[in-house]
Amino acid sequence: MVNLEWYRTFKAIYENGTLTKASVALYASQPGVSLHLNALEAYVGKTLFERTSRRMIPTEDGKLLYAYIIDGLIKLEKAEQHFKKTTQEKKASINIGMCSEMFQLIIEPEIPRLNFDLEARFGAHTDLIKDLDNGILDLVITPNKQHDKKQSVRYIPFSKEKIILIAGKKTNVSKIQEYIAKNDLKELEAVLLDNHWYSASNEMEHFRRFWFENFQKKPSFKPNYILPSITSIIRCLADDEGLAVVPDFLCQTDIAKQHVLHVWDGNANTENILYFAVQAKSQYKKEIGLLQEIFRNKMPQ
Repeated sequence: MVNLEWYRTFKAIYENGTLTKASVALYASQPGVSLHLNALEAYVGKTLFERTSRRMIPTEDGKLLYAYIIDGLIKLEKAEQHFKKTTQEKKASINIGMCSEMFQLIIEPEIPRLNFDLEARFGAHTDLIKDLDNGILDLVITPNKQHDKKQSVRYIPFSKEKIILIAGKKTNVSKIQEYIAKNDLKELEAVLLDNHWYSASNEMEHFRRFWFENFQKKPSFKPNYILPSITSIIRCLADDEGLAVVPDFLCQTDIAKQHVLHVWDGNANTENILYFAVQAKSQYKKEIGLLQEIFRNKMPQ
């Protein structure tokens, strides 16, 4: 009989694209992940992935196997989560998903005062919503309201984030400010292009949207430095030159302390509505309500 862990490993490789990322997702060693995959391929007698230097690319047999097993594995994951929660009679366990910067700013300081267990997950909003829909997460903070045919997820608006242009404190922003004051968008675009740009891997959409809404075109360049998070960007800009487009509430403290410079809100006033995404039928309404209250108290309305 095939080992169920082989299928779990196969799913992790398929969804994460590399052995390294799959091992992180599974909390397993990379050699162990590779061993499971080799054992599964030997069992089914098929090559399930093409190995390249950068990615594991599913073969047609791999795609077919994934389609056969994914529904069953999702049901098992839901059963595992449900069993873990329902056996904890004295203390609820809440699973949440959001960007790492928001967690550090809003939730991290409150953790010692929570009367329930908490597990946080970070990643792309689409992946977090998928985990919420599958019952793996209880609450997701997201700017993306997705269409839900099954109506299994509720979206509750609670705040807004404004996307702004910031600069490193050593950046010469005099020309930028001059063209902003004149509303000379052509010259402003030219001088902005003559700078080094930073962006975060999970915030590229903010960068593209800010540029499009203010210059009515897609950016014709790629940021010079794409970092893991906005906090990484701010640390780099604090002692250097460069520009970045970020949500305002994530850098207000650094602007106040003059670690970075607030350069421009943009003519278009680019904003995102932030939503609480929750399961339509949740057994942890009290605990989720407490987390929602923390966000409402700390976030701009």
